[in-house]
Amino acid sequence: MPTYEYACPKCGHEFEQFQSMRDEPLKKCPKCKKTGVKRLVGGGAGLIFKGTGFYITDYKNKRPGGSEPKAAESKPAAAAPKSDAGKK
Repeated sequence: MPTYEYACPKCGHEFEQFQSMRDEPLKKCPKCKKTGVKRLVGGGAGLIFKGTGFYITDYKNKRPGGSEPKAAESKPAAAAPKSDAGKK
């Protein structure tokens, strides 16, 4: 559910209200109790991810006992024999 920003033009009070998108906009100011509150157009907030499953470290394969798998040792490739075909 989004948080909406409101402002009262009569008393100048600005506030935020956590509401469902289906709820009607507020009409009454909580401070001065007068009607005429306006919903402001806000930029919104970024997404907030909570819990596990959002980081690459959450998907690492772990071996039993807590040890990490070792990287495979690679051997250098054998050098290709040089041919004398291009020499005169």
